[in-house]
Amino acid sequence: MGSRHFLPPVAPMAAATGGELRLVDRCIDAAARDAATVEAWRRQRRSLERLPAPLADALFRRLAARRVLFPSLLEVFKWSVEEVDLSGSLAVDAEWLSYLGSFRYLKVLKLADCKNVDNGAIWSLAGMNTLKELDLSRCPKISDAGLRHIVTIQSLEKLRLSGTKLTDNGVMLISSLTNLSLLDLGGIRITDKTLRSLQVLTRLEHLDIWGSEITNEGASVIKAFTGLRFLNLYWTSVNHLPVPPTMRCLNMSKCEIHSICYEDSEVPVALENFTVSEAEFGNIDKVFAGIQAGTLLYLDMSSCDLSNLSFMENMKNLEHLDLNSNRITDDAIEHIAKVGTNLKYLSLKGTGITSQALCVLVGTVPNLTSLSLSHTKIDDSALAYVSMMPLLSTIDLSHTSIKGLFLLTKHLSSLIMSICFLL
Repeated sequence: MGSRHFLPPVAPMAAATGGELRLVDRCIDAAARDAATVEAWRRQRRSLERLPAPLADALFRRLAARRVLFPSLLEVFKWSVEEVDLSGSLAVDAEWLSYLGSFRYLKVLKLADCKNVDNGAIWSLAGMNTLKELDLSRCPKISDAGLRHIVTIQSLEKLRLSGTKLTDNGVMLISSLTNLSLLDLGGIRITDKTLRSLQVLTRLEHLDIWGSEITNEGASVIKAFTGLRFLNLYWTSVNHLPVPPTMRCLNMSKCEIHSICYEDSEVPVALENFTVSEAEFGNIDKVFAGIQAGTLLYLDMSSCDLSNLSFMENMKNLEHLDLNSNRITDDAIEHIAKVGTNLKYLSLKGTGITSQALCVLVGTVPNLTSLSLSHTKIDDSALAYVSMMPLLSTIDLSHTSIKGLFLLTKHLSSLIMSICFLL
Protein backbone atom coordinates (compact mmCIF):
# COMPACT_ATOMS: atom_id res chain seq x y z
CA MET A 1 0.00 0.00 0.00
CA GLY A 2 1.44 3.37 -1.03
CA SER A 3 2.33 5.96 1.59
CA ARG A 4 -0.12 8.36 -0.02
CA HIS A 5 -2.94 6.49 1.77
CA PHE A 6 -1.62 7.07 5.28
CA LEU A 7 -3.18 9.79 7.40
CA PRO A 8 -0.42 12.35 8.07
CA PRO A 9 0.56 13.23 11.65
CA VAL A 10 -1.24 16.32 12.88
CA ALA A 11 -1.12 18.55 15.92
CA PRO A 12 -3.77 18.09 18.61
CA MET A 13 -6.85 20.16 17.70
CA ALA A 14 -6.87 22.18 20.91
CA ALA A 15 -3.28 23.36 20.43
CA ALA A 16 -3.31 23.83 16.66
CA THR A 17 -2.76 27.20 15.02
CA GLY A 18 -5.06 28.58 12.32
CA GLY A 19 -2.82 27.14 9.59
CA GLU A 20 -2.64 23.76 11.28
CA LEU A 21 -6.43 23.67 11.67
CA ARG A 22 -6.83 24.30 7.95
CA LEU A 23 -4.37 21.50 7.21
CA VAL A 24 -6.22 19.16 9.58
CA ASP A 25 -9.49 20.00 7.88
CA ARG A 26 -7.99 19.28 4.44
CA CYS A 27 -6.64 15.96 5.67
CA ILE A 28 -10.04 14.98 7.05
CA ASP A 29 -11.71 16.06 3.84
CA ALA A 30 -9.31 13.98 1.77
CA ALA A 31 -9.70 10.94 4.02
CA ALA A 32 -13.50 11.08 3.73
CA ARG A 33 -13.63 11.85 0.00
CA ASP A 34 -15.46 8.70 -1.12
CA ALA A 35 -15.91 4.99 -0.41
CA ALA A 36 -12.76 4.04 -2.35
CA THR A 37 -10.60 6.41 -0.31
CA VAL A 38 -12.06 5.09 2.94
CA GLU A 39 -11.40 1.49 1.89
CA ALA A 40 -7.78 2.40 1.12
CA TRP A 41 -6.97 3.58 4.65
CA ARG A 42 -9.42 1.66 6.84
CA ARG A 43 -7.01 -1.29 7.14
CA GLN A 44 -4.55 0.98 8.96
CA ARG A 45 -6.19 0.25 12.28
CA ARG A 46 -3.14 0.97 14.41
CA SER A 47 -2.76 4.44 12.87
CA LEU A 48 -6.39 5.23 13.62
CA GLU A 49 -6.12 3.98 17.18
CA ARG A 50 -3.49 6.64 17.82
CA LEU A 51 -5.64 9.53 16.53
CA PRO A 52 -6.42 12.21 19.14
CA ALA A 53 -10.10 12.10 20.09
CA PRO A 54 -11.00 15.54 18.60
CA LEU A 55 -9.50 14.52 15.25
CA ALA A 56 -11.16 11.08 15.32
CA ASP A 57 -14.50 12.70 16.17
CA ALA A 58 -14.14 15.15 13.27
CA LEU A 59 -13.26 12.38 10.80
CA PHE A 60 -16.20 10.30 12.03
CA ARG A 61 -18.59 13.25 11.56
CA ARG A 62 -17.32 13.87 8.02
CA LEU A 63 -17.77 10.21 7.07
CA ALA A 64 -21.28 10.21 8.51
CA ALA A 65 -22.19 13.42 6.65
CA ARG A 66 -20.99 11.91 3.37
CA ARG A 67 -22.79 8.63 4.06
CA VAL A 68 -19.72 6.47 3.60
CA LEU A 69 -19.91 4.92 7.07
CA PHE A 70 -20.85 1.26 7.39
CA PRO A 71 -20.94 -1.10 10.38
CA SER A 72 -17.59 -2.85 9.95
CA LEU A 73 -15.82 0.50 9.49
CA LEU A 74 -16.96 1.52 12.97
CA GLU A 75 -14.54 -0.94 14.51
CA VAL A 76 -11.47 1.09 13.51
CA PHE A 77 -12.71 3.95 15.70
CA LYS A 78 -13.28 1.92 18.87
CA TRP A 79 -10.14 3.22 20.61
CA SER A 80 -10.35 6.88 19.63
CA VAL A 81 -13.86 8.31 19.12
CA GLU A 82 -15.59 9.99 22.08
CA GLU A 83 -18.67 11.51 20.38
CA VAL A 84 -21.00 9.89 17.85
CA ASP A 85 -24.01 11.59 16.25
CA LEU A 86 -26.01 9.39 13.86
CA SER A 87 -29.31 11.20 14.39
CA GLY A 88 -31.87 10.60 11.68
CA SER A 89 -30.07 7.69 10.03
CA LEU A 90 -32.46 4.95 8.93
CA ALA A 91 -29.52 2.60 8.39
CA VAL A 92 -28.60 2.43 12.07
CA ASP A 93 -29.82 -0.82 13.62
CA ALA A 94 -28.68 -3.62 15.93
CA GLU A 95 -25.58 -4.34 13.83
CA TRP A 96 -24.40 -0.74 14.12
CA LEU A 97 -24.95 -0.71 17.88
CA SER A 98 -23.06 -3.97 18.32
CA TYR A 99 -19.96 -2.11 17.11
CA LEU A 100 -20.71 1.13 18.97
CA GLY A 101 -21.13 -0.83 22.19
CA SER A 102 -17.47 -1.85 21.99
CA PHE A 103 -16.15 1.74 21.81
CA ARG A 104 -13.79 2.09 24.76
CA TYR A 105 -13.96 5.84 25.31
CA LEU A 106 -17.40 6.81 23.98
CA LYS A 107 -18.93 9.65 26.00
CA VAL A 108 -21.74 10.96 23.79
CA LEU A 109 -24.09 8.88 21.62
CA LYS A 110 -26.89 10.61 19.69
CA LEU A 111 -29.39 8.37 17.91
CA ALA A 112 -32.42 10.68 17.74
CA ASP A 113 -34.91 9.77 14.99
CA CYS A 114 -33.17 6.48 14.24
CA LYS A 115 -36.36 4.57 13.45
CA ASN A 116 -34.72 1.12 13.31
CA VAL A 117 -33.07 1.23 16.73
CA ASP A 118 -35.07 -1.15 18.92
CA ASN A 119 -34.86 -2.73 22.36
CA GLY A 120 -32.62 -5.54 21.13
CA ALA A 121 -30.15 -3.07 19.63
CA ILE A 122 -29.91 -1.17 22.92
CA TRP A 123 -28.73 -4.35 24.66
CA SER A 124 -25.27 -3.71 23.16
CA LEU A 125 -24.96 -0.52 25.25
CA ALA A 126 -25.68 -2.20 28.59
CA GLY A 127 -23.08 -1.41 31.24
CA MET A 128 -21.20 1.00 28.95
CA ASN A 129 -19.95 3.14 31.80
CA THR A 130 -17.88 5.62 29.82
CA LEU A 131 -21.12 6.99 28.37
CA LYS A 132 -22.22 10.38 29.73
CA GLU A 133 -24.92 11.36 27.22
CA LEU A 134 -27.48 9.25 25.34
CA ASP A 135 -30.13 10.62 22.97
CA LEU A 136 -32.88 8.24 21.81
CA SER A 137 -35.47 10.92 21.11
CA ARG A 138 -38.22 9.84 18.72
CA CYS A 139 -36.98 6.27 18.40
CA PRO A 140 -40.43 4.63 18.21
CA LYS A 141 -39.22 1.08 18.83
CA ILE A 142 -37.77 1.85 22.26
CA SER A 143 -39.98 0.71 25.15
CA ASP A 144 -39.63 -0.37 28.78
CA ALA A 145 -37.64 -3.45 27.76
CA GLY A 146 -34.97 -1.25 26.19
CA LEU A 147 -34.90 1.04 29.20
CA ARG A 148 -33.88 -1.90 31.38
CA HIS A 149 -30.62 -2.00 29.42
CA ILE A 150 -30.17 1.77 29.62
CA VAL A 151 -30.42 1.93 33.41
CA THR A 152 -27.33 -0.31 33.67
CA ILE A 153 -25.29 2.67 32.37
CA GLN A 154 -24.75 4.30 35.73
CA SER A 155 -22.40 6.95 34.34
CA LEU A 156 -25.19 8.69 32.37
CA GLU A 157 -25.58 12.41 33.02
CA LYS A 158 -27.85 13.35 30.11
CA LEU A 159 -30.68 11.13 28.87
CA ARG A 160 -33.19 12.06 26.15
CA LEU A 161 -36.14 9.71 25.61
CA SER A 162 -38.90 11.97 24.28
CA GLY A 163 -41.25 10.43 21.76
CA THR A 164 -40.46 6.81 22.67
CA LYS A 165 -42.94 4.14 23.78
CA LEU A 166 -41.98 4.15 27.44
CA THR A 167 -44.76 3.68 29.97
CA ASP A 168 -45.29 5.09 33.43
CA ASN A 169 -43.90 1.94 35.03
CA GLY A 170 -40.83 1.92 32.83
CA VAL A 171 -39.92 5.51 33.59
CA MET A 172 -39.76 4.68 37.29
CA LEU A 173 -36.62 2.63 36.54
CA ILE A 174 -34.78 5.87 35.73
CA SER A 175 -34.67 6.67 39.46
CA SER A 176 -31.55 4.48 39.66
CA LEU A 177 -29.58 6.85 37.40
CA THR A 178 -28.62 9.22 40.17
CA ASN A 179 -25.94 11.07 38.16
CA LEU A 180 -28.48 12.56 35.74
CA SER A 181 -28.41 16.33 35.30
CA LEU A 182 -30.65 16.34 32.19
CA LEU A 183 -33.74 14.19 31.62
CA ASP A 184 -36.04 14.58 28.63
CA LEU A 185 -39.29 12.58 28.85
CA GLY A 186 -41.31 14.80 26.52
CA GLY A 187 -44.45 13.24 25.10
CA ILE A 188 -44.47 10.31 27.53
CA ARG A 189 -47.69 10.08 29.54
CA ILE A 190 -46.05 9.92 32.96
CA THR A 191 -48.21 10.49 36.05
CA ASP A 192 -47.79 12.16 39.43
CA LYS A 193 -46.70 8.85 40.94
CA THR A 194 -43.83 8.51 38.49
CA LEU A 195 -42.66 12.08 38.98
CA ARG A 196 -42.53 11.50 42.73
CA SER A 197 -40.34 8.43 42.14
CA LEU A 198 -37.81 10.65 40.35
CA GLN A 199 -37.26 12.93 43.36
CA VAL A 200 -34.11 10.94 44.16
CA LEU A 201 -32.46 12.52 41.09
CA THR A 202 -31.08 15.39 43.16
CA ARG A 203 -28.58 16.47 40.50
CA LEU A 204 -31.23 17.29 37.91
CA GLU A 205 -30.85 20.73 36.30
CA HIS A 206 -33.01 20.15 33.20
CA LEU A 207 -36.38 18.32 33.21
CA ASP A 208 -38.60 18.02 30.15
CA ILE A 209 -42.03 16.45 30.78
CA TRP A 210 -44.19 18.17 28.16
CA GLY A 211 -47.38 16.37 27.22
CA SER A 212 -47.38 14.34 30.44
CA GLU A 213 -50.34 13.66 32.74
CA ILE A 214 -48.80 15.62 35.61
CA THR A 215 -51.32 17.55 37.74
CA ASN A 216 -50.91 20.23 40.41
CA GLU A 217 -50.47 17.46 42.98
CA GLY A 218 -47.54 15.97 41.11
CA ALA A 219 -46.06 19.36 40.29
CA SER A 220 -45.83 20.07 44.01
CA VAL A 221 -42.71 17.85 44.12
CA ILE A 222 -40.86 20.03 41.56
CA LYS A 223 -39.52 22.10 44.44
CA ALA A 224 -37.66 18.97 45.63
CA PHE A 225 -35.33 19.23 42.62
CA THR A 226 -33.22 21.84 44.34
CA GLY A 227 -30.79 22.34 41.44
CA LEU A 228 -33.40 22.55 38.67
CA ARG A 229 -32.82 25.39 36.18
CA PHE A 230 -34.95 24.32 33.19
CA LEU A 231 -38.49 22.88 33.24
CA ASN A 232 -40.82 22.17 30.32
CA LEU A 233 -44.48 21.61 31.26
CA TYR A 234 -45.91 22.39 27.82
CA TRP A 235 -49.39 20.96 27.27
CA THR A 236 -49.99 19.71 30.81
CA SER A 237 -52.80 20.45 33.27
CA VAL A 238 -50.48 22.15 35.79
CA ASN A 239 -51.63 25.65 36.74
CA HIS A 240 -50.20 26.17 40.25
CA LEU A 241 -46.44 25.67 40.21
CA PRO A 242 -44.07 25.86 43.19
CA VAL A 243 -40.48 26.00 41.91
CA PRO A 244 -37.01 25.84 43.48
CA PRO A 245 -35.00 29.09 43.77
CA THR A 246 -32.61 27.87 41.05
CA MET A 247 -35.28 27.91 38.29
CA ARG A 248 -34.28 30.10 35.34
CA CYS A 249 -36.10 28.72 32.26
CA LEU A 250 -39.77 27.69 32.27
CA ASN A 251 -42.07 26.59 29.47
CA MET A 252 -45.79 26.47 30.28
CA SER A 253 -47.15 26.85 26.77
CA LYS A 254 -50.70 25.55 26.27
CA CYS A 255 -51.27 25.55 30.03
CA GLU A 256 -53.84 27.44 32.09
CA ILE A 257 -51.62 29.34 34.52
CA HIS A 258 -52.80 30.63 37.89
CA SER A 259 -49.62 31.02 39.94
CA ILE A 260 -45.86 30.52 39.93
CA CYS A 261 -43.95 30.91 43.17
CA TYR A 262 -41.35 29.64 45.57
CA GLU A 263 -42.99 27.34 48.10
CA ASP A 264 -44.09 29.24 51.23
CA SER A 265 -42.27 32.37 50.12
CA GLU A 266 -43.33 35.77 48.87
CA VAL A 267 -40.00 36.26 47.07
CA PRO A 268 -40.61 36.38 43.27
CA VAL A 269 -39.04 33.72 41.06
CA ALA A 270 -35.88 34.89 39.25
CA LEU A 271 -36.83 33.54 35.82
CA GLU A 272 -34.72 34.54 32.81
CA ASN A 273 -36.65 32.68 30.11
CA PHE A 274 -40.46 32.30 30.20
CA THR A 275 -42.29 30.64 27.30
CA VAL A 276 -46.08 30.64 27.50
CA SER A 277 -47.24 30.46 23.89
CA GLU A 278 -50.98 29.67 23.59
CA ALA A 279 -51.35 29.79 27.37
CA GLU A 280 -54.36 31.05 29.31
CA PHE A 281 -54.14 33.00 32.56
CA GLY A 282 -56.40 33.01 35.58
CA ASN A 283 -55.13 36.42 36.69
CA ILE A 284 -52.20 37.56 34.60
CA ASP A 285 -51.14 40.27 37.06
CA LYS A 286 -50.98 37.69 39.86
CA VAL A 287 -48.94 35.30 37.72
CA PHE A 288 -46.33 37.92 36.84
CA ALA A 289 -46.28 39.26 40.39
CA GLY A 290 -44.64 35.91 41.25
CA ILE A 291 -41.78 36.55 38.80
CA GLN A 292 -38.95 39.04 39.24
CA ALA A 293 -39.55 41.49 36.40
CA GLY A 294 -35.92 42.60 36.31
CA THR A 295 -34.50 39.14 35.64
CA LEU A 296 -36.58 38.29 32.57
CA LEU A 297 -34.57 38.33 29.34
CA TYR A 298 -36.75 36.17 27.07
CA LEU A 299 -40.55 36.26 26.98
CA ASP A 300 -42.68 34.37 24.44
CA MET A 301 -46.39 35.15 24.80
CA SER A 302 -47.46 34.41 21.25
CA SER A 303 -51.10 33.45 20.70
CA CYS A 304 -52.17 34.28 24.27
CA ASP A 305 -55.17 36.44 23.29
CA LEU A 306 -53.65 39.47 25.04
CA SER A 307 -54.87 43.04 24.64
CA ASN A 308 -53.42 44.73 27.75
CA LEU A 309 -49.66 44.71 28.38
CA SER A 310 -49.57 46.71 31.61
CA PHE A 311 -48.07 43.73 33.48
CA MET A 312 -44.82 44.24 31.49
CA GLU A 313 -43.92 47.70 32.65
CA ASN A 314 -41.04 46.73 34.98
CA MET A 315 -39.39 44.21 32.63
CA LYS A 316 -36.53 46.58 31.91
CA ASN A 317 -34.00 43.93 30.84
CA LEU A 318 -36.04 42.10 28.19
CA GLU A 319 -34.02 41.20 25.08
CA HIS A 320 -36.51 38.93 23.28
CA LEU A 321 -40.27 39.63 23.18
CA ASP A 322 -42.70 37.61 21.07
CA LEU A 323 -46.28 38.94 21.02
CA ASN A 324 -47.25 37.26 17.76
CA SER A 325 -50.99 36.70 17.16
CA ASN A 326 -52.39 38.67 20.09
CA ARG A 327 -55.21 41.24 20.14
CA ILE A 328 -52.77 44.09 20.65
CA THR A 329 -53.53 47.50 19.15
CA ASP A 330 -51.62 50.78 19.07
CA ASP A 331 -52.81 51.66 22.58
CA ALA A 332 -50.74 48.82 24.08
CA ILE A 333 -47.45 49.79 22.43
CA GLU A 334 -46.60 52.34 25.11
CA HIS A 335 -45.98 49.45 27.52
CA ILE A 336 -43.40 47.97 25.12
CA ALA A 337 -41.78 51.38 24.73
CA LYS A 338 -41.25 51.55 28.49
CA VAL A 339 -39.19 48.32 28.47
CA GLY A 340 -37.56 48.70 25.05
CA THR A 341 -34.04 49.80 25.98
CA ASN A 342 -32.48 46.31 25.83
CA LEU A 343 -34.84 44.69 23.30
CA LYS A 344 -33.06 42.96 20.42
CA TYR A 345 -35.96 40.92 19.03
CA LEU A 346 -39.61 41.99 18.81
CA SER A 347 -42.47 40.21 17.05
CA LEU A 348 -45.77 42.00 16.58
CA LYS A 349 -46.80 39.68 13.75
CA GLY A 350 -50.52 39.13 13.37
CA THR A 351 -51.54 41.89 15.80
CA GLY A 352 -53.87 44.84 15.21
CA ILE A 353 -51.22 47.56 15.17
CA THR A 354 -50.93 50.30 12.55
CA SER A 355 -48.05 52.54 11.50
CA GLN A 356 -48.77 54.69 14.55
CA ALA A 357 -47.31 51.95 16.74
CA LEU A 358 -43.91 52.45 15.07
CA CYS A 359 -44.10 56.16 15.83
CA VAL A 360 -44.47 55.30 19.54
CA LEU A 361 -41.51 52.87 19.44
CA VAL A 362 -39.06 55.26 17.77
CA GLY A 363 -36.29 56.24 20.16
CA THR A 364 -37.27 53.60 22.74
CA VAL A 365 -35.69 50.50 21.10
CA PRO A 366 -32.08 51.55 20.40
CA ASN A 367 -30.75 47.97 20.42
CA LEU A 368 -33.45 46.33 18.30
CA THR A 369 -31.94 44.13 15.55
CA SER A 370 -34.93 42.01 14.48
CA LEU A 371 -38.55 43.13 14.00
CA SER A 372 -41.54 41.21 12.64
CA LEU A 373 -44.51 43.26 11.44
CA SER A 374 -46.00 40.62 9.13
CA HIS A 375 -49.79 40.44 8.85
CA THR A 376 -50.31 43.86 10.49
CA LYS A 377 -52.08 47.02 9.27
CA ILE A 378 -48.94 49.08 8.70
CA ASP A 379 -48.44 50.98 5.45
CA ASP A 380 -45.76 53.08 3.80
CA SER A 381 -45.99 55.74 6.51
CA ALA A 382 -44.25 53.26 8.85
CA LEU A 383 -41.04 53.29 6.81
CA ALA A 384 -39.79 56.62 8.09
CA TYR A 385 -40.11 55.38 11.66
CA VAL A 386 -38.38 52.07 10.88
CA SER A 387 -35.45 53.99 9.38
CA MET A 388 -34.87 55.62 12.77
CA MET A 389 -34.11 52.28 14.47
CA PRO A 390 -30.29 52.36 14.27
CA LEU A 391 -29.34 48.67 14.74
CA LEU A 392 -32.23 47.03 12.90
CA SER A 393 -30.86 44.39 10.52
CA THR A 394 -33.80 42.03 9.91
CA ILE A 395 -37.40 43.02 9.32
CA ASP A 396 -40.43 41.03 8.14
CA LEU A 397 -42.94 43.20 6.27
CA SER A 398 -44.76 40.42 4.43
CA HIS A 399 -48.52 40.59 4.06
CA THR A 400 -48.74 44.28 4.90
CA SER A 401 -49.76 47.33 2.87
CA ILE A 402 -46.15 48.31 2.18
CA LYS A 403 -46.07 49.12 -1.54
CA GLY A 404 -42.69 47.78 -2.51
CA LEU A 405 -38.91 47.76 -2.36
CA PHE A 406 -38.51 51.15 -4.08
CA LEU A 407 -40.34 53.05 -1.36
CA LEU A 408 -38.68 50.92 1.30
CA THR A 409 -35.13 51.61 0.15
CA LYS A 410 -35.96 55.31 -0.23
CA HIS A 411 -36.87 55.59 3.44
CA LEU A 412 -34.02 53.35 4.62
CA SER A 413 -31.21 54.89 2.58
CA SER A 414 -29.30 55.88 5.71
CA LEU A 415 -29.20 52.30 7.05
CA ILE A 416 -27.14 49.27 6.14
CA MET A 417 -29.82 46.60 6.43
CA SER A 418 -30.91 43.23 5.17
CA ILE A 419 -34.65 43.28 4.54
CA CYS A 420 -36.35 39.92 4.89
CA PHE A 421 -39.55 39.56 2.89
CA LEU A 422 -41.06 36.24 3.97
CA LEU A 423 -43.78 36.04 1.39
